[in-house]
Amino acid sequence: MAAIWQAPALAFCPAAVAPTMVEVRRVIDGDTLRLVDGRSVRLIGINTPEIGRMGKRSEALAETARRRLAVLVRESGGRVGLVAGRESRDKYGRTLAHVYARSGDNLAARLLGEGLGYRVAVAPNNRLVACQRRAEQAARQAGIGLWRKPTLVAARDLRRSGFVVVSGKVSAISRHRGAIRLEIDRSLVVSVPRNVPSSFTSGLKGQRVEVRGWVLDRSRSGGSSARGKRWLLPLSDASMLERIGS
Repeated sequence: MAAIWQAPALAFCPAAVAPTMVEVRRVIDGDTLRLVDGRSVRLIGINTPEIGRMGKRSEALAETARRRLAVLVRESGGRVGLVAGRESRDKYGRTLAHVYARSGDNLAARLLGEGLGYRVAVAPNNRLVACQRRAEQAARQAGIGLWRKPTLVAARDLRRSGFVVVSGKVSAISRHRGAIRLEIDRSLVVSVPRNVPSSFTSGLKGQRVEVRGWVLDRSRSGGSSARGKRWLLPLSDASMLERIGS
């Protein structure tokens, strides 16, 4: 794992305002901290592999990501800087923040640059998308961490719900109750947020795309039908879908 730990993060994503310094009690996992004041903080911009709980095994590199974040926090003297997101809490009550070391490095970008997590964006907390994309791309090009082996899943090969990076061809574009929906390989439906301009889908039909996010299995809720598709991915930000060719 030395190659991962030593890989440089090429984008440090400087803070737009002075961060508020807080003391960390412990690192929960690769993207979540518990503060001395009792708050849980979810790092904006990254999704790291899940730690196994309730008898489940940890995903690949989950423990490595947690240990690495713990090292970064320790190197920062146990204190980190928070810049709150425009949306300051998630549905679990966790504080959503851009998290910085005392050196000024954005910790999500550091982990992305070492291949220990996937870049994610959830509007409106998407200010650092471009910078964090560069950090992830550095790890991807170097083939380190999560990018050491092929990680893309073909849409037609989806077998479970949860976070995934999917590739496939846009086979159809439609509207459903005013929202735009993309059909990928006739297997996955991507629901595009209403705040995304209609020009976003221009020329997408027939194009190969890479899309990432949290896939829902509609068969479990009775939502799929003979005409519908089992897998649904609500796009959380336009940057979570990229064209990769025709």
